[in-house]
Amino acid sequence: MRGALLLIVGLLVSSAAQALEYRSLTDNAIVYDAGSRQAKPLFILLKGTPVEVIVSLEGWIKVREQGGGLGWVERSQLGAQRQLIVTASGADARLTASDAAPVVFSASKDVVLELLEPPANGWVRVRHRDGQIGFVPLKSVWGL
Repeated sequence: MRGALLLIVGLLVSSAAQALEYRSLTDNAIVYDAGSRQAKPLFILLKGTPVEVIVSLEGWIKVREQGGGLGWVERSQLGAQRQLIVTASGADARLTASDAAPVVFSASKDVVLELLEPPANGWVRVRHRDGQIGFVPLKSVWGL
């Protein structure tokens, strides 16, 4: 009995310790209710949108978008380049990772930003589609 309990606890801890995986769409994608083109289309996600990978099966990946919507996209539509999406009403990108640093640009809610470096100390370095680079607070974006 004790051995079975330890096994169950170990499985729960190991699954909780797994890191979330995020990817971004390489093109506009139809999201289906199952992993097949014959399945029911649910919604469309635009190129660059970050998604959380839930399950990966053969040529299809079940994903979650930042609003919580779940569905399946073709594996070929996901790329390695990482993007983040602004979830706050706005995000000021600063010259350095500090609230006191000058603002380089501001991004509105739902703007997609390219991830340039892993986050550190509550900030993440990003690039706007127009080329401007700055640091935004982690609490302002989704996709990490």
